[in-house]
Amino acid sequence: MSETRLDVDPLGSSSRSVHFESPEHMVRTLGAHDEVLRLIEAEFRDVDLLVRGNEVLISGPAAAVERTERLIAEIRTLAAADTRVTPQVVEQLLRMLRDQSVARPADVLTQNILSSRGRTIRPKTLNQKKYVDAIDVNTVVFGIGPAGTGKTYLAMAKAVQALQQKEVNRIILTRPAVEAGERLGFLPGTLSDKIDPYLRPLYDALHDMMDPDSIPRLMAAGTIEVAPLAYMRGRTLNDAFIILDEAQNTTPEQMKMFLTRLGFGSKMVVTGDITQIDLPGGTSSGLKIVSEILQGVDDVHFSMLDASDVVRHRLVSDIVDAYSQWDESRRRGAAPERPQHPRKRQESRP
Repeated sequence: MSETRLDVDPLGSSSRSVHFESPEHMVRTLGAHDEVLRLIEAEFRDVDLLVRGNEVLISGPAAAVERTERLIAEIRTLAAADTRVTPQVVEQLLRMLRDQSVARPADVLTQNILSSRGRTIRPKTLNQKKYVDAIDVNTVVFGIGPAGTGKTYLAMAKAVQALQQKEVNRIILTRPAVEAGERLGFLPGTLSDKIDPYLRPLYDALHDMMDPDSIPRLMAAGTIEVAPLAYMRGRTLNDAFIILDEAQNTTPEQMKMFLTRLGFGSKMVVTGDITQIDLPGGTSSGLKIVSEILQGVDDVHFSMLDASDVVRHRLVSDIVDAYSQWDESRRRGAAPERPQHPRKRQESRP
């Protein structure tokens, strides 16, 4: 991308032009109907953007022009890597640029983990990239964060990648079968039928990442195993990529049992959300306690994700923040404050 500073005046305003090699290249960056361009204009209201041929002219305060130009450069890198630029993607880029948390934000969003069935799985936030990188370099990784932060999905993608690259011989996926307000005994069918709904999210993720026709064959051969946590007792798991999901619903004893299943050539990822514990009242969560027990142990890593890493509908992030504020107020013993919602629409006045 070629940029030319056209003018800088003593008051600190400047103009720059961003040139694109072709109209197609420009459309991939700014959107078919300038959707991305409008997002940039909404973020930098003190900057004027003028499209002229294959150029975008940026003018306004020098600092804002520089930030706008850098944002366009990052979006351009994503477009060149065939990454679909959505409002959520632009928001993540802006957050990283504001925090100066990474030199090249686009590098975070273009790190491919797995390509399957016409789609590519990548981390979408800086914390997600750190989580994925931690899985590469550590034997046991804990991914802790709220719903929608990609904890389980990214771990599954790394497991499938490791299997495809023959780093492991099998994938083992497990969850504790703990009721979230329902009662297991009232469900119809055999014990297997009763347990299956708890494991369904793991099956769904597998179908996103692998040829659905191959999954039954791999499961029949034992290459992929999806089982309740209770089935792990007494086993030693060698040459496997093992994922424990919903780990906040394990007791301390179950967590110890699971972690001591680790065998040679294996990797473990434990995921959970300590704000959504479904254990009976008074029962401690193994996930909350394990961070105190294993903190500082070599080759064990704790990755913390938060509401800024939510990659579901934008409201999920707001809901997570609202509940966090509410819980914090209750923890302090004060009357819960009404949560502040930064994206709440202003009511129009007559």
